Order: sequence, then structure tokens, then C-alpha cells
Amino acid sequence: MKLLTAAFLTLAMPLWATAQTAPAKPAAPKAASTQKVAKAPGTSSRTQLKSAANQVASGIRAAEAAMSPAELAIAERVFAGRLPCAEGVTVNIVADAKAPGYFDVQANKLKYRMFPVATTTGAIRLEDQHLGAVWLQLANKSMLMDQKIGKRVADECASPEQVAVGEALKINPAPSVLDAPAPAGGPVARK
Repeated sequence: MKLLTAAFLTLAMPLWATAQTAPAKPAAPKAASTQKVAKAPGTSSRTQLKSAANQVASGIRAAEAAMSPAELAIAERVFAGRLPCAEGVTVNIVADAKAPGYFDVQANKLKYRMFPVATTTGAIRLEDQHLGAVWLQLANKSMLMDQKIGKRVADECASPEQVAVGEALKINPAPSVLDAPAPAGGPVARK
């Protein structure tokens, strides 16, 4: 209790002392200055925003430059050019000469900046993480998907190489995983 009282008095004494003094006289108004005060250029928040924007742009350029050898190998297998798709849609894929591994993908009025992402299935996958778009390239067809709306933007797109693989699959279809032979040693007994 004594400690609490001492703390209260320590905090209250300066306030009590200032309350007992006479009020100060108001200061005389200063004469208006005839000199114009020059503002220092670049002291506003605009400069800070510009600096932050430049730092972000530098970070993006650095991230683009930092592509792994595996990602560059995936990028070499991407079919570039104009690819016709189902329902009259055309997808145009252009490799960026200034940033190897990056692609500018356009379908109708939609434009994406994509880069390769490794997959476990071996399919070629390009992503635009900012806009939520994915380009999947299989042996016989490709598709462009918008993950934000959960819809395919372009389906059954095919380069001439993919058309040839598709025709070969029609003549000689790949075996189904359901038709796989039984494992060595006979069928597995269930308990």
C-alpha cells in the first residue's frame, strides 16, 4: 500500500505544482515574414512512394533473374507461337528474350506473364501467380486455366507437334493404369 501511495504522489506532484503556478501570458503575434519559404524538393511522401516502387521493381527483376536450371529446362520444352484451341480461341505464347524462362501468354484480351513450375507428373506448367492463371502443356494438348474463377479460359490447344502426338494416340492408345498387369508374384490376397 505504501508503494502505491508513493507512486501516486510521485506522478501527482508535478501536475499539482503546474496547477498552482499563474497562467502564462499569451505570446505576442509574430510579424508576417515577407520572405517565401522554399520547400525542399523530394521531401514529400511521393518521394517515399517512388523509392518503394523502385525497390519493388528491383526485387521483381532480381526474382526473374534467379531462375533455377530445372526451371530453365522446363522452359525450353514450352511450345511457343499461336496455338489454336477449342471454341475458336487462340493462345499466343511468346518467350521473353530479356528474361529467359519467362513467357508472355495472351488469350483473347487476357494477358499473363508466366514462368515454369516443376511438377511431379512431368507435365509442363507455367504460372502467373499474381493473376492466378496456369498453362498446362501435355504431350497431346494444352489448356489455360484461371484459378481465381475456377474456369478454363482455353481448352484443347495444340501445336503441330501436339496434334501429331494426339493422332498417334488415337491409332495406338496408351495403356490404362486400370489395365496394368498384376504385380510379380501373383495377385495380392485381401484379408
